[in-house]
Amino acid sequence: MKSFTYERAKTPAEAAAAVARAPGAKFLAGGTNLLDLMKIEVETPTHLVDVQDLKLASIEPTPEGGLRIGALVTNTALASDARVRRDYGVLTRAIVAGASGQLRNKATTAGNLLQRTRCPYFYDTNLPCNKRKPGSGCAAIGGVSRQLAVIGSSDACIATYPSDMAVAMRLLDASVETVKADGTTRIIPIADFHRLPGTTPEKDNALAHGELITGVTLPKPIGGMHLYHKVRDRASYAFALVSVATVIQKDGTGRVAFGGVAHKPWRVEAAEAAMPQGASAVASQVFADAKPTEQNGFKVPLAARTLASLIAQAKA
Repeated sequence: MKSFTYERAKTPAEAAAAVARAPGAKFLAGGTNLLDLMKIEVETPTHLVDVQDLKLASIEPTPEGGLRIGALVTNTALASDARVRRDYGVLTRAIVAGASGQLRNKATTAGNLLQRTRCPYFYDTNLPCNKRKPGSGCAAIGGVSRQLAVIGSSDACIATYPSDMAVAMRLLDASVETVKADGTTRIIPIADFHRLPGTTPEKDNALAHGELITGVTLPKPIGGMHLYHKVRDRASYAFALVSVATVIQKDGTGRVAFGGVAHKPWRVEAAEAAMPQGASAVASQVFADAKPTEQNGFKVPLAARTLASLIAQAKA
């Protein structure tokens, strides 16, 4: 691990300003992803700004009937909150599927949204990776790609985004609240928060350097049956080959978002009109532009079958 300097921020604006001043600075909260990457020198920040003292760990109702989740709310606290379990059950299910209890006790809401890909080539500093070192190439293209993206990828990167929580938040149309170094704030729809790789896969999201997430807002509950299923290589502590988050109403209409298939949570709202027609009708639209490799083409029919099982479960 390379040497770095460290400070603890007292306010969100102070934290944002401290990171903005140093090009190599990073925020530190739970550290469940950043510290691992620092140990293998995938991430090499020159300065860490600890935000754990900020008062951002509460879950509060909004005037619109939704919930505002502080950036430092742990995954355990969020998944177990009675209001979340009652009104946003898909979020609880997704978080519990995401990691071990020990990790959920430490991982934060903002950190979960900001976690980086688990592509093995990103983690191996001996191999080229455009996300880790822009312009170096993508060893995953032509390499082992079974777990990687089937849609939304580019000639520069075929990595997938690993969060389960974010797939549920995309389904629920959450919004991300931030503060910049000058104290100004903005709200980013979750649909616009994570980026596709394009020619700049090193840019994971829409945040500017020094912009700090302060919270996530969920709109008012949408009702229906909330379901989440994660298909993985082993029963626990593994990232998704395919995951499906869905809310299904009594009349068969609903929403669906997919994880494990792209560089961001994947949802095509136009395809949701086909929900009453069945999973195949939805999947054919959602994955119309899929470009799987020889090794991961199974993900497309697997996504359709997983959605079909959830639709059947909702009807049972």
